Amino acid sequence: MNVALFPEVVVNGETIPSAAIAAEAQNHTAPKDKPGIAWRKAAQALAIRALLLQEARQRGLTPDPLELAPSRFETEDEALIRALLDQALSIAPVTEEAVRAEWARDPDRYRSAPLWDVSHILCACDPRNDAERATAEARARTLLARLDGDAKGFAAAARESDCGSKASGGHLGQLGPGDTVPEFETALRSLPEGGMTPEPVLSRHGWHIIRLNATAPGQVLPYDTVRPKIAQALEKAAWARASRAFVAGLGRCATITGASLDPI
Repeated sequence: MNVALFPEVVVNGETIPSAAIAAEAQNHTAPKDKPGIAWRKAAQALAIRALLLQEARQRGLTPDPLELAPSRFETEDEALIRALLDQALSIAPVTEEAVRAEWARDPDRYRSAPLWDVSHILCACDPRNDAERATAEARARTLLARLDGDAKGFAAAARESDCGSKASGGHLGQLGPGDTVPEFETALRSLPEGGMTPEPVLSRHGWHIIRLNATAPGQVLPYDTVRPKIAQALEKAAWARASRAFVAGLGRCATITGASLDPI
C-alpha cells in the first residue's frame, strides 16, 4: 500500500504517523482491489483512540494497568481508555422485563447444539504434499464411484479407510459443533439425513467421504437457562451504544483531518 496516496491524519493537532495507520490496516478487512477501505478503517480506529487518550489525559486520569492474564498487563494507553470509559459511561442495569421481552421475540433462537450421527472414510495424506494429495484423492474418488450413491454399502467400503473407525464401518458416533475440523463440519451441515458427500472433502487429515446417518436438532432451551446469556448480550449492546455516542460527542468538539468518524 502506497501510504503517500493517503492524507495525513491529525486529531486536535496530534499527527498520527502513516506507518502506524499502515500497521493498523492489517487488522481491518477490505476487498482485495480496494485497499483504501482498510486504510480508512485504520485511520478511523486510530483517530478514535487518539480522541479517547486526549480526553483521558485532560481529565488527569492515572490508572494502574490491570493484569489481564498471568504476567500480562494492560498497556498504559489501554488502562487510560478503560478508566475513561468507566468514568464517562453510565449504563442502566438491564431489567428483567427487557430480558424477557428479548427472549419472547423468538425463543427458537436459543437452542442446544445439534447432534449428528456420522460415519466417514478417510484417505489420509499430507495436503501440503502435491503427490500425496493427488494419490489420496484418486483413492477417494474410486471409492465414491464404487459406492455410486449407495449409502448402504458404506460400512463395507469403510474397511479401506485410513481411520481407526474402519473397524466399526467408519462410524464416528455422535458429533456436535466444533467436534471436527471446520472443512468436515461445513460439509456435514450441508447433508440431508442419510446423505453422503458427492465429492471427497479435503481437510488437514486427508480426503473424507462423509455420511450423515441421523441428526438430532437442538432443543429450545428454557428461559431460566438462557437468561444470563441474554442479559449479558443486552448489557454489551447498551455499552456499545453508549461508547459510540460518547466518541461522537468528542468528535463534534474536535478538529480532525484525514479521517472520518462516520461509519465505513
